Amino acid sequence: MHMTSIKIPSGKKIYFSSDNHLGAPTRELSLPREKKFVAWLDEIKSDAAVIFLLGDLFDFWMEYKTVVPKGFTRTLGKLAELSDAGIPIYYFVGNHDLWMNGYFEEELGIPVFHEPQLFEFNDKSFFIGHGDGLGPGDKGYKRMKKVFTHPFSKWLYRWVHPDWGVRLAQHFSVKNRMISGKEDVKFLGTENEWLVQYAKRKLEKGHFDYFVFGHRHLPLEIDLGNGSKYVNLGDWITYFTYAVFDGEQLVLEKYPIT
Repeated sequence: MHMTSIKIPSGKKIYFSSDNHLGAPTRELSLPREKKFVAWLDEIKSDAAVIFLLGDLFDFWMEYKTVVPKGFTRTLGKLAELSDAGIPIYYFVGNHDLWMNGYFEEELGIPVFHEPQLFEFNDKSFFIGHGDGLGPGDKGYKRMKKVFTHPFSKWLYRWVHPDWGVRLAQHFSVKNRMISGKEDVKFLGTENEWLVQYAKRKLEKGHFDYFVFGHRHLPLEIDLGNGSKYVNLGDWITYFTYAVFDGEQLVLEKYPIT
């Protein structure tokens, strides 16, 4: 796996965010959360060296050849503004936006990753991804993900009219726990955290200073030993948390809810 190295300029920081699920349970009810997220993006643009968005920005996202889901104008516009200003933004697809296929790259200039990636910032190594389908367990979702991501499945779904396709996907996103990938949002110990177990297995093959994931909707900072740490970003639904790396340390922070 290729390691991308980035030197952070003095006074700049790297920001990590995940799991907004914009559009859930409805666009109207998610609008206040979207406005908070856009306000946060506006605040960090002055010192952001890089911004990482680790998936599930939308509760559902599907790209037809000439159509994308309606809405999210404030978010997309702000991302375009930051990208146009020269701030690199990296997007990792989550289990709710698996079907990204060029729109972010072409319209926003934002690279999109479908698998975890390795980065090095100021000599600190990072293993970064959304987190769905990693580690032991969750076999039902892993099988379903293979079906969803198969080219034939995506081709077949594009034949459904967008009005029906989006409504159908939104219904299942909320109702079906296997599709949504939702887990009980409470900490049950490191032995039951699949992403922690995944990180520990990776450490058997080589050292990483930080493992950064989303997906769990639970802000977590767990010491893995030997100078390695697992960080889960939480979400922008309940916690409004994100992570900041200042060139030396990665810490979780909370955006004011009020």
